[in-house]
Amino acid sequence: MCGIVGYAGPRDATDVLVGGLKRLEYRGYDSAGVAVITPDGSLAVHKRAGKLGVLERDLQRSPMPQSATGIGHTRWATHGGPTDGNAHPHLGDDGRLALIHNGIIENFAPLKEELLAEGAEFTSETDTEVAALLLGREFGRTKDLLSAFRAVVGRLHGAFTLLAVHADEPGLVVGARRNSPLVVGLGEGEQFLGSDVAAFVQYTRRAMAIGQDQIVAIRPDGIELTTFDGEPVQGEEYEVAWDAAAAEKGGWSSFMAKEISEEPEALEQTLLGRVHDGLVVLDEIGGGFPDDVLRSVDRIVLLGAGTSAYSGLLGKYTIEKWAGVPVEVELAHEFRYRDPVLGPNTLVASISQSGETMDTLMAVKYARERGARTLSICNTQGSTIPRESDAVLYTRAGPEVAVASTKAFTAQAVALYLFGLHLGRVRGVLPDGESRAMVAELQALPEKLRQVLTQGDEVREMARQMSDTRSVLFLGRHVGYPVALEGALKLKELAYIHAEGFAAGELKHGPIALIEPGQRVFVIVPSPRDTSSLHPKVVSNIQEIRARGAYVLAIAEEGDVAVLPYADEVLRIPLAGTMFEPLLAVALLQQFAMELAAAKGLDVDQPRNLAKSVTVE
Repeated sequence: MCGIVGYAGPRDATDVLVGGLKRLEYRGYDSAGVAVITPDGSLAVHKRAGKLGVLERDLQRSPMPQSATGIGHTRWATHGGPTDGNAHPHLGDDGRLALIHNGIIENFAPLKEELLAEGAEFTSETDTEVAALLLGREFGRTKDLLSAFRAVVGRLHGAFTLLAVHADEPGLVVGARRNSPLVVGLGEGEQFLGSDVAAFVQYTRRAMAIGQDQIVAIRPDGIELTTFDGEPVQGEEYEVAWDAAAAEKGGWSSFMAKEISEEPEALEQTLLGRVHDGLVVLDEIGGGFPDDVLRSVDRIVLLGAGTSAYSGLLGKYTIEKWAGVPVEVELAHEFRYRDPVLGPNTLVASISQSGETMDTLMAVKYARERGARTLSICNTQGSTIPRESDAVLYTRAGPEVAVASTKAFTAQAVALYLFGLHLGRVRGVLPDGESRAMVAELQALPEKLRQVLTQGDEVREMARQMSDTRSVLFLGRHVGYPVALEGALKLKELAYIHAEGFAAGELKHGPIALIEPGQRVFVIVPSPRDTSSLHPKVVSNIQEIRARGAYVLAIAEEGDVAVLPYADEVLRIPLAGTMFEPLLAVALLQQFAMELAAAKGLDVDQPRNLAKSVTVE
């Protein structure tokens, strides 16, 4: 959940660390801090509660000494509130050692009792300080940071990434990971560590992911990678597919506004190289899922949390329709605790933008242990969940910095659509003609999405008029239902008001009791061209809630005049197939949530109590 950075090299460490923390602040913004080893052999530490800007202003008034080695941290509070004292780094060995931490140390209580019995004094409420004091004690015995670090991490239970420096060993940063992300940036005469490649992509695009239960030591002239037991490990190097400019606002009012604008390009990147002769061919998953394995799959479970779970619901509709395989969508954090029935013909596909979502990662491990095949739908190269899966389908949507996910949702859905078309072709249940028609619809989506996003001014004015609204409901049917859920989630995340998404068919089974005069209700209206006759049913729903005083905001396709007598306001989307309209409609709801939050004066990139990647359970 927290953001961590480490550096060893010729640059000024403070500049590198603060720059990296700026690009990682989406991971946590309760407090921030840095520690550097000074030229005179001491340790300088500065940390402050609040967003990174508070620390930056302090550093401008009181600059840190020039340094070539250091670590930095931006926090999302778990143990202990967001205070100066609880901010990282935490110190050991009489202030000569600094340590930062992402995750939760589950056995911190008995370790703390052990330290207290020896007379240790604690200055914070965090579990992290336990690790810092343990490491300081161990260094006092060994006088070697790496061996002391190895001894300490072997005693810790839970999920953690740790970085540490000691004033006696300038030029060295040590790191370890268990169930929490850590990646190395490989430079020329300098090396970097970060919880995400965004921490160092300004300086190098060469990266190496650190595996489970591994320790890394970086020095300016290279890295050393071992297991917790000290056995050497060969890391896998890869090239980051985007540059530092992609992680900057580029003149937009917010990262979220920028990322919504990037959705058409994200879809193009997700499609790139995956269509041949009008058909979907996913050669990249062939190693884990050769065609004979795909033909043997008799059940698919899609795992996700929040937005990823809602993209999975869209995937369920398409995969079942095109591939003829039953699909279940599970909340990752509930999945392994109910003893699900799995087998060798079950395909468990996890969906995670970061590839580090802890509950999803643990669900994937559970599935593998019980013999299921695993596929990852992920945006982040080198992350843990893809490496724990049999195969990965990268969405390639580029960095997503805003905490509330936007382009990741649409890219994940498109990746699932591609998988459904590929699976239908391999299993021989989807005729080539129908498959080519669906592919053509997919390829037309980016341009149609660009048309949708031209309505920004209209959406902004609608949001401003509703800035004092306390509750908004969302109704959708069939593939419109996941859109309703996602629209409600975005509004909750950003505007801090009550919002609920409902399946429109459920309206008369209870939710209609919520309708009162003036209640705002978004309705995702299916196409009147759809032969399933859902359009008249949803129009009937609109009539029912209007009769009870609801203020109806409809999202309907161009040319749909049947909704006009009953909707107070209408936003339009271009004509598209039934399965593809949701990816157009959802962009309008993303824009609306962003604009309503902005109209209320809220921070749309860093909503309260939330962080981008949930790396603890």
